Amino acid sequence: MVKDIKVAIIGVGGVGKAFVSQLYNYIEKNASTVSISVVYIGRSSSALISTDYSPLRLTPFVAEEVDKTGTDPLSIPDLIKFLKASGSETILVDNTSSIELANTYPDILSAGIHIATPNKKGFSSEEKLWNDIFAASGNNGGKGGYVFHEATVGAGLPVLSTIRDLVDTGDEITKVEGVFSGTMSFLFNEFAPVVGSESPKAFSDVVKVAKDAGYTEPDPRDDLNGLDVARKLTILARLSGLSIASPTSFPVESLIPKPLESVATPKEFMDGLPTYDSDMGLISNEARGEGKVIRFVGSIDVPSKAVKVGLEKFEYSHPIAGLKGSDNIIAFYTKRYGDRALIIQGAGAGAEVTAMGVLSDVIKIIARIK
Repeated sequence: MVKDIKVAIIGVGGVGKAFVSQLYNYIEKNASTVSISVVYIGRSSSALISTDYSPLRLTPFVAEEVDKTGTDPLSIPDLIKFLKASGSETILVDNTSSIELANTYPDILSAGIHIATPNKKGFSSEEKLWNDIFAASGNNGGKGGYVFHEATVGAGLPVLSTIRDLVDTGDEITKVEGVFSGTMSFLFNEFAPVVGSESPKAFSDVVKVAKDAGYTEPDPRDDLNGLDVARKLTILARLSGLSIASPTSFPVESLIPKPLESVATPKEFMDGLPTYDSDMGLISNEARGEGKVIRFVGSIDVPSKAVKVGLEKFEYSHPIAGLKGSDNIIAFYTKRYGDRALIIQGAGAGAEVTAMGVLSDVIKIIARIK
């Protein structure tokens, strides 16, 4: 029997467009076993809505079509009603970073609608929202919809599925450590490479290169404040069994010079950053004098319940020191693996790999639908 699935997609930016393309290919390849109809594609200002539940066209220009021919987007209560009225199993794919949408996850799941998302906000904000989401879901045998969020940490890397497998099979996680930001990985691999340079680069120059290449947010302070890494650590710590109130409830080192925290524009920030190059240079030189390099990492020590984000020194031979480009690396230390960590490494950012993580969650949901 062919499964009948209706899908709503919110968010058609970089990740959203990549997801639509990958979903189209998946639908084409699996038409004999599952019937997937995308019946809603929306963004904050407009939406395409299939009022008769026939499948919308999935094209490379879906974002432009939403803007040009879309109508007013449905409110979440109305979207729930619309999806429930289809009479089919339904999946909402949230490709946004909206906390407002994440706040509605418990209502969506309670209505029996499944969720796949790379949106970190719902899983890394206040602990009550985390608890409410999973209490409303069907993940642990409940009656609500399933919710999967693999791409919230490490994009397409199997980070969350690995930690869940470790916990579910009874292993004891003692420590998690790694580079969780593609932006921060690129910055420090360039600024403090293992192979020394006779003319070390200024930190501000490396930030400019990263910004111009699209590695940073439009305002680099959104990366340099460490909050993105803190959100990912919050998710992993909670999956490890720790109670984490919020991503600001543990030490998070910001690399934004104090005087530049409140400047009005990204340009003012970038113009002012060279003034503080010597500060970062001193830290790097001190590490190099010890035969080490600095990297921006997050760590979780489960027995002591210690979570922190910031700069750390690593020997040249350490796997974290040897990263290339914008790769992520996550090391799991557990009772079973002992001193030899289980390491996951690879591209941890980018639209294509993030969309892959979201699609893999959609596939997991479909497999669980009876």
